[in-house]
Formats: sequence, C-alpha cells, structure tokens
Amino acid sequence: MTGSLVIAGLGPGAESLVTPEVGAALAQATDVVGYIPYVARVSERSGLTLHPSDNRIEIDRSRHALEMASEGRQVVVVSSGDPGVFAMASAVFETVEAGPAAWRDLDIRVLPGITAMLAAAARAGAPLGHDFCAINLSDNLKPWALIEKRLRLAAEADFAMAFYNPRSRSRPEGFAKTLQILQETCGNARPIIFARAVSTPEEEIRVVPLVDCTPEMADMRTMVLVGSSTTRIIERNGTPIVYTPRSVET
Repeated sequence: MTGSLVIAGLGPGAESLVTPEVGAALAQATDVVGYIPYVARVSERSGLTLHPSDNRIEIDRSRHALEMASEGRQVVVVSSGDPGVFAMASAVFETVEAGPAAWRDLDIRVLPGITAMLAAAARAGAPLGHDFCAINLSDNLKPWALIEKRLRLAAEADFAMAFYNPRSRSRPEGFAKTLQILQETCGNARPIIFARAVSTPEEEIRVVPLVDCTPEMADMRTMVLVGSSTTRIIERNGTPIVYTPRSVET
C-alpha cells in the first residue's frame, strides 16, 4: 500500500465549518496526528489511530507523521483553522526539506480550512474588506523586537490587522505592549474587535474603541481584529456591523 500525508485544517471550531474535502480525508485516514485539543475533535472509529501530542513539538510531530506515511499509512496531520496560517503545513515542509530524500517523493497534500481570522471577520461584518495583514503575537518562535517592528510598520501603513495568539498566561505582557504601540501609532480612532471562541457555544464578539481596550479582553481563544483608518461602524441593536470599504479616497 502506498502511503500518503494530508495536512488538513479543521476550521475555527464548529463541525459545520469543516470542509467536505477534509471530512473525506479523515474518513480515509489510518492515523491522525496533531496537538491534543485538535485531535480531540476527530471522532474515533475502527481502523483509525489517534496520535495527540503536546504543543511546541511541531517538528517531532511532523517527523512522526512522515515516518508513518513512509511505511504505507494514510496519515492526516490536523490543525485548527487553516493549516497554512501559523500552523502545521510549514512545520511539515520544514521537516521534509531537512529529512531523507525519499520524503520528497511522498504523496503530500495540503487541504485548506476556514481560518479564525476569516471566521471572526465574517461574524463582525467585513473589517478585512480592504488591504490587511495577519500577525502572530506569540514570541515563542520569533523575537519580540521583530513583532514590534511589524506592528509599527503595519499600523503606519494603515492596514487593518488580524492578531493571532494575542495573550497567554505565560506571556501576558505582549498584548499590553501591542495596545500601547497601536495607541502611539494610530491614535484612538480605530475600532478593535475581540472575537472569542468563534463558531462554538462560547462565542463572544465585542467591538471596542482602541482607547477603551485593556489586555484582559483577549486570551488564546480570542482573535483580535484592528480596523484601518477607513473602517466604519454601523450601529444597530446588538453587535454593530464593522466593515472596511473597498475604495480609498485620495
């Protein structure tokens, strides 16, 4: 039997947001590999072995998956959201590049998923409707100085922004610094969207002026979206609609 490796995105949380293509790959898999909470989203069945592992061991996880695929197994590596956005696709290809030459000839496919950035934006309206950028605020894999540089340049360029991994218990200070940089660079006019646990029963969407934002409003289940200077708010009962026009006046 010829082995294969699929790197799949499970979407932001709701089962209905898992694509049919990813569902079909999981149905054919002999092994599913991934971070513990993501593997827990895959239903157990006969003929399927689940391989949950802790965070921060992406390369070891990738090597394990590639070894099993080399042995003829049908392996799926799962990520939340989209596997190519701050997730496992890059880690797998980094491992392929550094590994045995035979790994390059494996049947490897990346199946896209709905990333948290897009799910959060859809819930709020269309805040990413014009030019935007995505920044991972975790300094586990890059220095904070680089994050700060990118934040300042993105704010000065007037991008809307999407922040992944804004604030964790082990590094609560990073998001406080982020808010300070935004206030120094953007002033207080931009709306900030805190979208927590999007598409799950715990979902919460809040639209807050930058001046009123505090670090405690975000955690690791929160996607933070920052409007540009042209982003608009349509007030209504309940959560307002936030959108960024596609045209820019010059």
